[in-house]
Order: sequence, then structure tokens, then C-alpha cells
Amino acid sequence: MREPLKALIAQMRWSGMERVLDEELDLAERQGTPVPEVLFRLLRAEEAARREKSLAYRLAQAHLPWPWTLQSFPFARQPSVNKAQVLTLAGLDFLRRGENLLLIGPPGTGKSGIAIGLLREACLNGYRARFYNAQALLDELYASLADRSTVGLLNQLCRLPLIVIDELGYLNLKPEQVNAFFRLMDQRY
Repeated sequence: MREPLKALIAQMRWSGMERVLDEELDLAERQGTPVPEVLFRLLRAEEAARREKSLAYRLAQAHLPWPWTLQSFPFARQPSVNKAQVLTLAGLDFLRRGENLLLIGPPGTGKSGIAIGLLREACLNGYRARFYNAQALLDELYASLADRSTVGLLNQLCRLPLIVIDELGYLNLKPEQVNAFFRLMDQRY
């Protein structure tokens, strides 16, 4: 009976269940585990696999430039950064309230590291998010003007709960880019 069961699980693409099936069935046979308990453990394994896959997808879609986390942020080397305040931000209440967050300061103070850490934290908590270098975002908006896909791109970006735009202060802008950027900010607001 195992082979048809394996085939059906593979056909349904239940990779989490497929991964633990033999182990769980062997354990159930040895211990005389009730069927509902075996079923529960198999479904729990499937749910965990789907959660992992969803997280991996959100992290890939976020386009994080570096694998930084808030846990790896060097707070001791950045005394001007208020660790308690950053960790409060990691609770993501600003996202739930739909508020914007602006990190300002001189170069090298950790703004990008904190932003990436917060973005990663959002992904870990089930939010979809995207990291952009400001120039790349503006170039993408500008290119969308040429192929008339601006409305679609703006709609796509507005559906994301969190967008991190890095290096906003170092830009050479065309008027069309400025207009497209302000359309994005207006629609998100």
C-alpha cells in the first residue's frame, strides 16, 4: 500500500509529507500509533515544508543584496544607533499601521544594514517586501514609460507591504523619473 500512497503524495506535490512518510509509517507500525496521530504528524510536516518554501520565495523576491540580519548588526561599533529603538522597529508595528520609515544619517552609520534587517524580519513574519537601490528603481520606472507598463509596475509595487529604497541621496534624475517616483509614492500613500 505504500507505493500507491507515495505515488499519490508525489502527484499532489506534498513534498513535506513525502519526505517523512516512510519514517512516520515505520514509527506507527512499531508503536501502534493511532491513524489520526499519524495523519496529524504527516500534515504538520507538509505544513512546515510549505511554510519554508513560502519564506524562501519571499526572501528571493525581496532581492536582498546582502545576507544581513538585525542579529548580526554591529550595534557596539555604531554607538549613534539606538539598539532599543531598532529592535522596537523589528516588531513591525509601523507596517501594521501603514506608516513610512525614513532612516537618515551620514554614510557608514548602518542605515542600509538596519533597513535590510527590517526587510528580512518582515519576510520572516509573512510579509512580502522588496529591496531597491534607488537608481535601479528609478531606471525601472523610466523603462516602464517606454513600454507603457508603468501602471502595471506601480500597481505591483503598491501591493507590497514594504519597499526599501536605498541610496536615495545619490541620484541623477530625469524629470520623467521624478514624476514616476512621485506617482509611486502618491499611490502607496
